[in-house]
Amino acid sequence: MAGGPARSFRARGPAHEGPRRIQEPAWARRLLLAAAIGFAGLFLALPVAAVFYEAMKEGAGLYFEAITEPDALSAIRLTLITVAIAVPLNTLFGVSAAWVISKFRFPGKQVLITLIDLPFSISPVISGMVFVLLFGRGGWMGSLLDKWGMKVLFSVPGLVMATVFVTFPFVARELIPLMTAQGKEEEEAAVLLGASGWQTFWRVTLPNIRWGLLYGVVLCTARAMGEFGAVSVVSGHIRGQTNTVPLHVEVLYNDYQFTASFAVSSVLVLMALVSLAIKTWLERRAAAG
Repeated sequence: MAGGPARSFRARGPAHEGPRRIQEPAWARRLLLAAAIGFAGLFLALPVAAVFYEAMKEGAGLYFEAITEPDALSAIRLTLITVAIAVPLNTLFGVSAAWVISKFRFPGKQVLITLIDLPFSISPVISGMVFVLLFGRGGWMGSLLDKWGMKVLFSVPGLVMATVFVTFPFVARELIPLMTAQGKEEEEAAVLLGASGWQTFWRVTLPNIRWGLLYGVVLCTARAMGEFGAVSVVSGHIRGQTNTVPLHVEVLYNDYQFTASFAVSSVLVLMALVSLAIKTWLERRAAAG
């Protein structure tokens, strides 16, 4: 009887207590918060505000004239066309690659993962040069394309291919860890119950990955809209024909049309802010379940 309480007391001793909560001093928290807000304001908020200030400082009339003149409208239209083609292609590939990598074992799996990450490590300008090497008149496939009357460089196909390459990893890289973490038990159960491959994908896999998929699509779209390096190499900078919005901004700036260049830049910033708002909404929906 005498030993019981003593053992009970030792069991509740400090060695068995949970981890204590460590609290930083109030001044340290305020300092870190101020540093974070200051850094974000200086390098993020201030440049964005400067773009809109420079775009509007000559008045709303000049602003709307700059973004509605024919070359600007052509650049906006071409950017949207490029995005409308490149993003679905990367979405289709991303879902397929994530499905294969996360659900199956096969030779060359690691090679495929490395290839998906390749655009992250290559400069966009270099990727544009690769397309020139492949499809230019003196390139490996240039003469063959000329015989068929096909044109890749200095046209929409070249812009789309360069954009697809640069935005290649975004959807796949968003889905691969998600689908790997989810495992394949639910798909196997659906197959055992008689579901076909398409039924399993549409009714089991897709609902489980929908938020990650939408998140990857938003990131891919934002990157595609703002791409400059690769499309600059393959576009030829033909006004009204092959200039996307980033390229049109560069042309205006080089022509010393500073207000017009900032006005068109503000359109690109607005597109990015819309993408960011959608991304934030998707994150909240995903967190809410």
